[in-house]
Amino acid sequence: MPDPIVTLIVPGRDIESFAPAAIASLQAQTEPRWRAVLIDDGSVDATGDVFADAAASDSRFTVLRHEASRGLGAARNVGLDLVDTPLLGFLDGDDELTPTALARLTGTLLETGSAFVAGAYVRSRLRGGSYAPGRVQPWTVAATAPERMRTNIFEHPAASANIVAWSKISRTDFWADLRFPEDVAYEDQVVAQRMYTRATAFDVIPDVVVNWRLRADGTSITQGRSRLPVLRDYLEALRGGIRVLHQAGAIAAVVARLDLILAMDVPPLQAIAATHDDPGYSAALTEFLDDLRSLPEYAEARPDPNIAAALAW
Repeated sequence: MPDPIVTLIVPGRDIESFAPAAIASLQAQTEPRWRAVLIDDGSVDATGDVFADAAASDSRFTVLRHEASRGLGAARNVGLDLVDTPLLGFLDGDDELTPTALARLTGTLLETGSAFVAGAYVRSRLRGGSYAPGRVQPWTVAATAPERMRTNIFEHPAASANIVAWSKISRTDFWADLRFPEDVAYEDQVVAQRMYTRATAFDVIPDVVVNWRLRADGTSITQGRSRLPVLRDYLEALRGGIRVLHQAGAIAAVVARLDLILAMDVPPLQAIAATHDDPGYSAALTEFLDDLRSLPEYAEARPDPNIAAALAW
């Protein structure tokens, strides 16, 4: 095998049904110069066996196991400490890369010299007995299309909508003092905004690079927002991302985030709060909305009513 140029950090917990597809999507890459750190975060199913089998058959895989779950942020941080390639990225163990994802992402960075590159992604839902990718959602289109090379958050504030860790490939030295929060959900939102505000230049491409699985059984983190502790982590992540943008003076990006949060995040949460049996849920959401209204940029927010229709698709 040629020397690897990029390391993928692939954490997972209790994903034995989905991990084989994630592993296969790596092995199907048209760019073969990768290595992957598979991190079993305290699984009680056969996830560890799936990871071990991958490493036994393909030397590009390395496996780590946490005896007890430490959470997604901690798992990613452990993986970051092991990266020795010029570039790095993330893939959750229940998602899949598209076949040309690494070729397109790494090729762009090697050409531009930017700090990182962000691509588009789609949601993969269970349809007719199998998971199938959908279309690129409008907020992702706004963040990644058209292609922009060596841009920044002031020139392209809509990029701030692309907050997932696994849609990006970065230069490894960009992560020298950047790590994920631990012991919380939605750990990638604040990190993404730090990436945008720290980078002198980043790239965005409209290519779909990841099929993001929405599990039919509703067990993924993003499907747990009806639980009050998850809601609190979620709202704090949204607050934290806005705070990072505001402190950097990226006012247009703050407005862009408010537009999207008010259109995409708030309405489903309000629907949950309307029938939730814990009054703390509604109180937490009310406090969050009061915080948003206190921002000077709130008056400029113009949430897109078409977002709700896109979410329902």
